[in-house]
Amino acid sequence: MDLTTLVGLVLGISMILIGQVLEGGHISSILQPTAALIVLGGTFGATVLSFPGRSLKLAARGLKRAFRPPKHDVSEIIQTLIDMATKARREGLVSLEKEVEALSDPFLRRALQFAIDGVSAAGIRQALELEMDAHAEEEEKPAKVLESAGGYAPTIGILGAVLGLIHVMENLSDPSKLGAGIAVAFVATVYGVGVANLVLLPLASKIKERAHERAAVMTLIVEGVAALADGDNPRSIGEKLRGMHLDTHVAAQG
Repeated sequence: MDLTTLVGLVLGISMILIGQVLEGGHISSILQPTAALIVLGGTFGATVLSFPGRSLKLAARGLKRAFRPPKHDVSEIIQTLIDMATKARREGLVSLEKEVEALSDPFLRRALQFAIDGVSAAGIRQALELEMDAHAEEEEKPAKVLESAGGYAPTIGILGAVLGLIHVMENLSDPSKLGAGIAVAFVATVYGVGVANLVLLPLASKIKERAHERAAVMTLIVEGVAALADGDNPRSIGEKLRGMHLDTHVAAQG
């Protein structure tokens, strides 16, 4: 479980509710099932209309990555490539076959299999970069779905507010109910803006970050296997890959 995702959601929502209480309001005043139905149902419907079923399924799986990120032990991958390069220099690339079959990372396994099959470094890069591009596009589709939903939610919230105001205008004969009715109408806008900016758009950003992390790992694997196929010194391969990992980490921190 990624605690930053859970903490961010809880912190964002709870601070809004605490602010409401500190301003003298009541939490119950913004708990309106009808407004929630309009905003959540309308946003879901618009999103379903916008994307094919496959993209929606990818979005559902992408949400899991936001809360349970895949583990990428970069240090272990680098050490594996160094060990493979060392053995390949002593015994030849074919000697790696059994060890490659035992690897858990399918991309690393395919990359090393290319090297064992005698594909050149340039050929390895070309084949794997195409796979990386396709993988990156698929990894970011869930974020696009959530970003679209985040764009629809505030507008649906405004729609809900307008519907509420229409109901208020229909009951102008009872002025005592006008204030409460208008307040309820605007709760839909709160829901729309809140769902978009506290949930949907932040989750989309988190999923994009996960995709970038995986892309960085895949790039490191490609460079490491290409260097191995070229017969580079295992020590130089390790230094190169550690430098790449450090550069990526620094860029992410920045």
